Amino acid sequence: MFSRSRLFGGRAGGATRGGPFAGLAVPPSAGVLSCRVLDPVNEPVRQAEFVVSDHAGRKVVGGETDPYGRVLATVPAGAYRLAVTAEGYTPYHGGATVTESAHQGLGDVTLQVAPQANLPEPGDWEIDPTHSQVGFTVAHIGLARIHGRFNGFAGAVRIAERMERSAMHVVIDAASIDTGVQMRDDHLRSSDFLDVGRNPTIEFYSERFVHKGGSRWSVTGALTLHGVSRTVALDTQYLGLGSALEGEPRCACRASTELHREDFTLTWQTLLAKGIAAVGSSITIELDVQIVPKRV
Repeated sequence: MFSRSRLFGGRAGGATRGGPFAGLAVPPSAGVLSCRVLDPVNEPVRQAEFVVSDHAGRKVVGGETDPYGRVLATVPAGAYRLAVTAEGYTPYHGGATVTESAHQGLGDVTLQVAPQANLPEPGDWEIDPTHSQVGFTVAHIGLARIHGRFNGFAGAVRIAERMERSAMHVVIDAASIDTGVQMRDDHLRSSDFLDVGRNPTIEFYSERFVHKGGSRWSVTGALTLHGVSRTVALDTQYLGLGSALEGEPRCACRASTELHREDFTLTWQTLLAKGIAAVGSSITIELDVQIVPKRV
């Protein structure tokens, strides 16, 4: 614990003159809450997310730890809860009371490694389309985003004894594109974009699963879109195993990637006033997928 005079330079609410918070201006009615977030071998955990909430559970401030694993928050005097989360670690929750013109230091907070979620059993699985979604977003006239999805798709996943050797194949009905506007969807199906007459399906095939730590995986494979194949990587979060009411096992994941239209020769464009493009060049793909054992 640092003394008030050292932390605040002898002036409540003034800029600090020395110590670890030199140059920090703190309002008279506020104090400073801090800690250092470490892993089990005392290395700093960078970019861990923290949230400081009040007694009613309302978020007061949040952010990420710095490259040295430090949390530093200036908050009004009062009682708070601090939550720290990081990929692959068990969340930390602790309490602290911050007084006016004072520093409440929690010292070192050590995050424990979280147990890895159980993986699905080896064998053949398939996507459950009624509990899955293939969505996308794209910028529109530089102001907003258009959200859409594909309503028709199917997929098979072969889970290997070693998850890294698993494989998947997904087929999407290109004509099932749905942005909620019939005229726009018809244009997207035309030769200006997907050209569904010549390219009725979008396909993704992968046999490269790489564990990135915790629940994070990278699934890399070939995406064939508009008749062009490119290698893409899906940033994937494995959500674990569960079961439906009838007892059928299932597992779930979320995945995302960013595509550039030009890579797949989707080059149609029109410019508005001042040279603003009507359609953005990048497309964000977002997948919410549940798989179940393949039915014989």
